[in-house]
Amino acid sequence: MTTDGADYRRLLHGRQNSHQAPVDGADGFEDDNLAAPQSPPHNVGARPQRDLGSADWGVFGSMKIVLFKSKLNLLIPCGFLAILIDYTSQNQGWVFPLSLLGIIPLAERLGFATEQLGLFTGRTAGGLLNATFGNATELVISIHALRSGKLRVVQQSLLGSILSNTLLVLGCAFFGGGLACGKTEQAFRKEDAVLNSGLLLMAVMGLVSPAMLYYTHTEVNLGQSALALSRFSSCIMLVAYAAFIYFELSNSRRRDEASEGGGGDQGDDDYEYAYPEISKWEAVAWLGIFTAWISVFSDFLVDAIEGASKAWKIPIAFISTVLLPIVGNAAEHASAVMFAVKDKLDISLGVAIGSSTQISMFVVGCSTMCCSLPLI
Repeated sequence: MTTDGADYRRLLHGRQNSHQAPVDGADGFEDDNLAAPQSPPHNVGARPQRDLGSADWGVFGSMKIVLFKSKLNLLIPCGFLAILIDYTSQNQGWVFPLSLLGIIPLAERLGFATEQLGLFTGRTAGGLLNATFGNATELVISIHALRSGKLRVVQQSLLGSILSNTLLVLGCAFFGGGLACGKTEQAFRKEDAVLNSGLLLMAVMGLVSPAMLYYTHTEVNLGQSALALSRFSSCIMLVAYAAFIYFELSNSRRRDEASEGGGGDQGDDDYEYAYPEISKWEAVAWLGIFTAWISVFSDFLVDAIEGASKAWKIPIAFISTVLLPIVGNAAEHASAVMFAVKDKLDISLGVAIGSSTQISMFVVGCSTMCCSLPLI
């Protein structure tokens, strides 16, 4: 009996120790699984949410991404060299090209900061931001030219920007997309193309009417009738552009729901899964910094137009209509071609034609209303 009682106590003690400290091995995993079974995830098949706080943001990280990521930033010192040459030798033949080279990377980085900010606002608002700040370079150059009294330079640069976006940027996007996609047929939404084409047609009618009145010499008051008709056309274009923005913003939610219900296209999915590289307020700060430096370089650029025309023996009309729009549209040009190569033709059309629409209806209208600039 004593032996049996001792054996019973040792067996009971061993069971207690086995519950308190399980040994490693299969039995331990079995006990763990029995004690805390893992429940299956509830969001299987659901669309992953964007984690905006997972990025490693900071001042130095932002500077590294914005300033050192693009090799095009190697041209930024050309702008400072142009300022140095202007103060030392005033050689306008060198100040103008160096200012152009200095503005190109700033315009591209301005587009990058706008794209990063658009990731926090959604597709429609992001597209409007891209169209607005994408034309900031042309707007800044036009403001400096108006302050210098060079009205013809402003008119030619705005016209050149419309032609550059519609013909050069869009043509390069189609050509690059065709080469990259090979035999694949690229498609785009017909509704957006028709809407932008209608706005461009309205802008053409608004630009042609004052020109017909001026060149047919049918004005009642010479010089005043064309300006009055230009202001009237500008009012119509500004109202139409405001209605276009309201339509885009009010229908953005409906389009998003329709794309989610129908599975969406590849461009929408890529935008949904795109992660920002910098924070929202860092993007806003970089927008202000790049706009300020573009304004500084544009001041020297506009002042050197006449000197560069004489030094290079190139007409001012060629500089205003061709060179200035190419520099101002550098960001749109790169973005449109990049999206077309990735088979996102809808975004390319929105960048190119949307920029032309904004210049022809908003920038030209504001210039006419605020600065008494006729549309001829």
